[in-house]
Amino acid sequence: MTRKTSDETAVRLTRRAVVGGLPLFLAACATARVQPGLAPIDPIYVAMYGPITTEPYPVPAIDLHKVDRKFWRQQVTYIGDEPPGTIVVYPDEKLLYFVLEGGQAIRYGVGVSKEGYRNPGNAIVGRKAEWPHWTPTANMIAVKPELRKFAAGMDGGIGNPLGARALYLYRGGRDTRYRIHGTNEPWTIGHRVSSGCVRMMNQDIIDLYNRAPVGTRVVVVEDKSDGGRDAT
Repeated sequence: MTRKTSDETAVRLTRRAVVGGLPLFLAACATARVQPGLAPIDPIYVAMYGPITTEPYPVPAIDLHKVDRKFWRQQVTYIGDEPPGTIVVYPDEKLLYFVLEGGQAIRYGVGVSKEGYRNPGNAIVGRKAEWPHWTPTANMIAVKPELRKFAAGMDGGIGNPLGARALYLYRGGRDTRYRIHGTNEPWTIGHRVSSGCVRMMNQDIIDLYNRAPVGTRVVVVEDKSDGGRDAT
């Protein structure tokens, strides 16, 4: 399996990629606000990652100055063997692609597993949840005993580690215990931070949730051979 996308300077953010998620952030501010000493941000991205007030829990805006622009949602050229409708994760690059028709894909930045933790591997989306319930695993509690207070689980909400949405990864009809989910720590996108799950900014997981139905195939690619380069 091979995958190539255009170089960052050649990637085109199309309004189609933004419009697909517009109902989710129409309430967002569309004016780029510039803090002293910081570069202005395109209003399209300000809206894309602005606050969402139509959810059961308000989703705050993301400070994009704290997230490398490589990890902002973009529509890109995609060459690969996966059919449209497939989710493809590149842990080395901290990128996730949702394959579209016509050699295109929506590309998202993600946080992936820390060194020494296993990646989820290939799977399918077995179920989905909005504002999911979260229960730490026994291993998580062993590493962080303070999580024991959540042993019975935590209800959904902006403080829940799974964020606004979760896609539950299944293999052979069984839950793998791995998820693609939101996060209330957007500054961790583009880093190795998890125990194996794939995390996304809440605005992005909401977008992916709306694109990927139950049954979507998920491919996880170990791609160290080309150094994680995008190429034409």
